[in-house]
Amino acid sequence: MSAQTQVRRITAPQIRARKGQDPLVCLTAYDAPMARLLDPHCDLLLVGDSVGMVVHGLDSTIGVTLDMMILHGRAVMRGAKRALVAVDLPFGTYENSPQQAFENASRVMCETGCQAIKIESGTYAAETIAFMAERSIPVIGHIGLRPQAALADGGFKAKGRTEAERQRVIDEAIATDKAGAFAIVIEGVAEDLAREITEAVSVPTIGIGASAACDGQILVTQDMLGVFDWTPKFVKRYDNQAERSSEAFARYADEVRSRQFPSDAQTYSLKPVDG
Repeated sequence: MSAQTQVRRITAPQIRARKGQDPLVCLTAYDAPMARLLDPHCDLLLVGDSVGMVVHGLDSTIGVTLDMMILHGRAVMRGAKRALVAVDLPFGTYENSPQQAFENASRVMCETGCQAIKIESGTYAAETIAFMAERSIPVIGHIGLRPQAALADGGFKAKGRTEAERQRVIDEAIATDKAGAFAIVIEGVAEDLAREITEAVSVPTIGIGASAACDGQILVTQDMLGVFDWTPKFVKRYDNQAERSSEAFARYADEVRSRQFPSDAQTYSLKPVDG
């Protein structure tokens, strides 16, 4: 008999229990191959509505649909076996009522197999989070800079710069926590505010542009890999894939133009090759 050990997927309660413990490692994923590469290293993979900008070339997340999220969620679930996979509810699919949010969240979970849902959570969303959490849908909140509100805010701007705005972000965090979210993403706030929020809530905080004061960090994977010419100031680029990929494409083009093709049809194979 095979001595294979079944990989156990990380659960929402396990993420919640990491409050104040080892920092949570989180990244975005939109397809199966990338999810497979990220899975051994991450506690949580987010199928973010950022897919609209990163993969589909949209100017914002507003044009992302529920069907798009389900398509990419399915792909990520095929690639990830260990990390908890959460899927964003896109703009317009949860704001109308808790019932709307539950119906769309349950559809996403049923059709993708993901373990959690994330929504952008102003104080208005507390009732919606509670409604879903009470009906066994694990929810991650998202406070501070909320990309779905960028048009109303006049762009992607850091939050908490004035005393009133700072208090509003704190109120968002506390409301999200009390409503039953098992983790909270904090985006675009200063370190002292991130620390205050992290100390004020009972669940892990996951920062993006919110400093090491949080219980973990999430980045857009393509940003940290250097896929684009520009990345946000807070992102450390761990690679320069745009430049390296461009060089590889140029080498390929040169070889095709000089007719350096495989000469033997026997080389054709769909089986994995070592190396």
